[in-house]
Amino acid sequence: MTAEAFPSPIRTRTRFAGALTATALGVYLLIVIGATTSVTNAAATCSTWPTCTTPTDPLSQTELAIAWGHRLAALVVGGFVLAATIIAWLGATTARVRYTLLAACGLYAIQIGIGAATATLGPDAIVPGVHLGLGVVTFGAIVLALAWELEFATGSDDVDLTVVPEPAEPVDEPADSRDRPIPDGFVSRTRLTLAAYLSMTKPRLMWLLCLVAAAGMALAAGPALDRYTLVATLTGGVLAIGASGTFNHVLERDVDRRMNRTADRPLATDLVPISHAILFGLALTAASVSVFLTINTLAAALGLIAIVFYSVVYTLVLKPNTVQNTVIGGAAGALPALIGWAAVTNEIGIPALALAGVIFLWTPAHFYNLALAYRDDYARGGFPMLPVVRGETVTRKHIVYYLAATLVGAAVLAWLSGLGILYAVTVVVFGAIFLWAAVDLHFERSDRAAMRSFHASNAFLGAVLVAILVDAMLIA
Repeated sequence: MTAEAFPSPIRTRTRFAGALTATALGVYLLIVIGATTSVTNAAATCSTWPTCTTPTDPLSQTELAIAWGHRLAALVVGGFVLAATIIAWLGATTARVRYTLLAACGLYAIQIGIGAATATLGPDAIVPGVHLGLGVVTFGAIVLALAWELEFATGSDDVDLTVVPEPAEPVDEPADSRDRPIPDGFVSRTRLTLAAYLSMTKPRLMWLLCLVAAAGMALAAGPALDRYTLVATLTGGVLAIGASGTFNHVLERDVDRRMNRTADRPLATDLVPISHAILFGLALTAASVSVFLTINTLAAALGLIAIVFYSVVYTLVLKPNTVQNTVIGGAAGALPALIGWAAVTNEIGIPALALAGVIFLWTPAHFYNLALAYRDDYARGGFPMLPVVRGETVTRKHIVYYLAATLVGAAVLAWLSGLGILYAVTVVVFGAIFLWAAVDLHFERSDRAAMRSFHASNAFLGAVLVAILVDAMLIA
């Protein structure tokens, strides 16, 4: 890596990547502020450009502050976009990075003109959504430049594309239940058995998926959400997650024995008989559908689809056979958003689809970090995960791509659902943390960095879902 690849004060590729990251986050902040301005109709308080005429109505001061914030942010971010473009052209980067940033500069100038026309001529003078759409395209261009610069600065040919991952022999330790000491006492044996059945339900997945369903309910009902619908939907969801996890354990028991991360699972170690696990999964499925039926048929149907999709489509079809398993499999995590909305309305609405879209796009950005950290383990299991098949460089780049798409989806959700300032601030702050962790992963390229990015992705989605809950429940 050249020490003086860029002019002072940037100099290094690491600093240039940091500058591009800050620029991308600035443009994204502008998109979120713009969506908030549109939702709150704050632009109506300021009909002049480039400055704002202070309205006489004191009730409009909040909207005026939002409008001013939008314009000031546009000025600052414009400086970042221009500076990043100039630095790219003066520094040692690739032609596609330079021309992409130049295009972003041009789009930004057009954005300024559209913003001026909207302010002075009124929102009806411009086709609805054009301003937001161009902002998204500008953000996408800068993220592309960032991803390509990171690939150029840190990438390497780290995989043989001609080699197809083959399943390895089972892991020697732990081998099976005969090597596991079984307690003599009834209480101890019962505790071990209960812990085994609990682990098959994958309880660590439950809190996040339940938050997704709760966010869907909050978007649909707001403060009018009744307690029974909330409790019944979450109960049915927990049972559905438990059923899906149990069937996953049953179907992957042989593969689990080959992977260090999963070799101690109850079915991989014969701690739980297969027939008992199948009956347990069927019982959880029946219980889940029964609970959902007390709400409405659509929620029950979606719950059953979620179980079948994860257990059969993802586990048996996608995961062992295609490198796109994580991408398509994201639909399983997105379904709770539709279930939550359907539980309240008995239909599927546009905001529910937007929320599901955010979860769907977030899933690869989240899971690819885990796939990087456990690349060798997935290769032992014979799974064609992206880092196994296409390498770590491509995987790191795709994390940035899907994170950017997730942020765009989050902005669209704000625009469609009318979520407020708490949601906007949360998305920007935690999105910045996630993006910074993903960029750091490119330079550190270690399992620890991958896990930091993985935890940052969890924190991002958890915080965003809580913000949706609070914002939606406060909407009168």
